Amino acid sequence: MKEVLWNRNYIYVCAANFLLFFSFYLLLPLLPFYLRDTFAADKQTIGIILSGYTITALAIRPFGGFIVDSFPRKQVLLISYFAFFAFFAGYLITGTLLLFAIIRSAHGLTFGAVTVANSTMAIDVLAPSRRAEGIGYYGVSNNLAMAIGPSLSMYMYDHHIAAEYIFMTALIAAGIGLALNSLLKPVQRQPIRDKQPVSLDRFFLTNAVPESFMVIFFSFAYGILSTYVAIYGKDEIGIEGGSGLFFLILAIGLIGARLVSAQWVKRGLLTRNIGVGMVLTTIGYIIFCAWQAPMGYYASAIVLGCGYGAMCPSFQTVFIDLAPNSRRGTANSTYLTSWDLGLGIGVVIGGSVAEHLSYHTAYIMAVAVCIIGAAIFFTHTANHFNTHKLR
Repeated sequence: MKEVLWNRNYIYVCAANFLLFFSFYLLLPLLPFYLRDTFAADKQTIGIILSGYTITALAIRPFGGFIVDSFPRKQVLLISYFAFFAFFAGYLITGTLLLFAIIRSAHGLTFGAVTVANSTMAIDVLAPSRRAEGIGYYGVSNNLAMAIGPSLSMYMYDHHIAAEYIFMTALIAAGIGLALNSLLKPVQRQPIRDKQPVSLDRFFLTNAVPESFMVIFFSFAYGILSTYVAIYGKDEIGIEGGSGLFFLILAIGLIGARLVSAQWVKRGLLTRNIGVGMVLTTIGYIIFCAWQAPMGYYASAIVLGCGYGAMCPSFQTVFIDLAPNSRRGTANSTYLTSWDLGLGIGVVIGGSVAEHLSYHTAYIMAVAVCIIGAAIFFTHTANHFNTHKLR
C-alpha cells in the first residue's frame, strides 16, 4: 500500500511552518518604511539593520543542525519556536534605532534555529517513500505565507494602521504555531551519541560546497528583491501600495511551480528542475529591470515565482541526498545557511548600491549574479551532484 503523505504530524508541522513564515513575511515589506518613517533612517542604514536578522540567522544555522542531530528534536523545536515567538514582543518596546537593531538581530538567531528544527522535523515525520514529494509540499506553506503576509501587511500600512498592531498580529500568529508544534507526537529517535571528535562536517555538509555556492548566487538576488521591492515600486516606478499584489503574484507562481515540479522531484529529476528554475528566475529579473512599468513589475513576479518554485525544493532535496540519514539536520542547516548567506549579502550590498546609485542598479546587479550562477551550474555543479549523491 502507498504510504500516507498527509499524516497528522505532517499537517501540524506544515501549519506551524506557515504561521512561522506568515509572521516573518508580515514584517518584511513593512520594516523599510517603518525605519524610514519612525527613525528617519537612510537607505544604507536600513540595509545594514535589516541584514542583521539574516546574518545572525546565518551564524546560528550550522549549530542548529548539530543540535537537532544531537538532542531530542521536539524539545529543540519547541524551545527555539518559543524564543522566536517571544521576540515579536520586543518590537513593541523599541524606542531607538539602536534598540531596534539589537532586537532585530537577536530575533534572527531564533529564526535561524527554528527553521532548521521545523524543517528537520517535517522530514522525520514523512514516510520515506513520500519524502521528496513532501519536501516540495512543505515549501508550499512558506509560499502561502509569502502570498498572505506581505499583502496583509501592506494593506494595513496603506490604511494607516499603526505598526504596533502589525507587530502584535505577528506575535499572535507565532503563538498559534508554537501551540500546534506542541501537539506533535513524532516517533522517538536516538540522538547521535558517538564519541568521534567534533569536526566541520558535523556543522556543515562539506561535500555540498558547489551546491551551496549556487544557492548563494540566487538567494543574493532574492535578498535584494524581497527587501526593497516595496520601496522600489513606490519610489522608482510610482506604484502606491502595489507590493502586496507583487508578493501575491510571486507566491502564486511559487506554489504553481512547486505543485507542477513535484512529480519531477519524485522521479529524481532534480538537476532538470533546478536548471529550468534558474533560467526562469534569470528571465524574471531581466523583465523586472528592463520593463520599468507597473505591467513589467507584476509580470516579472509570476516568472520569478515559477523560477524559485521549481528551484528551491529541488535544491533542498539535493542537500538531503548528499547526506547520510544521521546528518539530516546538518544537510538542512547547510541549505538554509547558504540561503541566508546570499540573502544577507544581497540585502547589505543592495542597500549600499541603492544609496549611492539606485534601486534599479541594484536589480541589474542581481541579473548579472543569476547569469553567472546559472553558467556555473550547467558547466560544473549539476555533474558534481550526480556524481556524489548518496541516493
